Amino acid sequence: MDFRFDIIIDYLPLLLKGTLFTIGISIVAIIMGSILGLGITFGQMSRLWIVRLPMMGYIHFFRGTPLYVQILIVHFGIVPFFIGSTNPIVAAILALTLNCAAYTAEIYRAGIQSIDKGQVEAAHSLGLSHFQTMRHVVLPQAIKRMIPAFGNEFIVLIKDSSLVAVIAAPEIMYWSNAMRGQYYKVWEPYLAAAFIYLVLTYSLNKLLVYIERKV
Repeated sequence: MDFRFDIIIDYLPLLLKGTLFTIGISIVAIIMGSILGLGITFGQMSRLWIVRLPMMGYIHFFRGTPLYVQILIVHFGIVPFFIGSTNPIVAAILALTLNCAAYTAEIYRAGIQSIDKGQVEAAHSLGLSHFQTMRHVVLPQAIKRMIPAFGNEFIVLIKDSSLVAVIAAPEIMYWSNAMRGQYYKVWEPYLAAAFIYLVLTYSLNKLLVYIERKV
């Protein structure tokens, strides 16, 4: 096998650009997805069925359908409906955010339900409202327990972001496919992409282990 490092070097600036794009959309998606997921969590835990059922339907849809399909629906359907034309960057961020929200909602729910109900009852007996109880008693403890799960979701999100290459979002796999198309080589572009993803996920895993120990 004639492995050519020179074509990897030629595409290195573009691969680095794609890496920054991947990191950027992943960070935006995890932040927006976490915020949206928290709202969905409170919705699905509501006593009102008219609020609870749509939130549960949202979670089942995004957890039960492939992200690849969701990206195509957002890119060719949702984004053009709202802005008149499609945009791969907007579609990539929106699709990853909506998908991430469904998974973070379940992380929040599991974390909140892991807190002993006696603490909630004690907070209510002290005169705290439901909102104050969640803010000052439940969530501070639950978030500590959710850090590993959130870390895993972030790692999965970085790897899943490779799927947005199908809508020409300029991330790592987009430029790897461009390299393959120009040089008709397979090993070089895809091994380079695999190495970059490995570095990203390994570094993030080490960072999360450090944060978990500190917390």
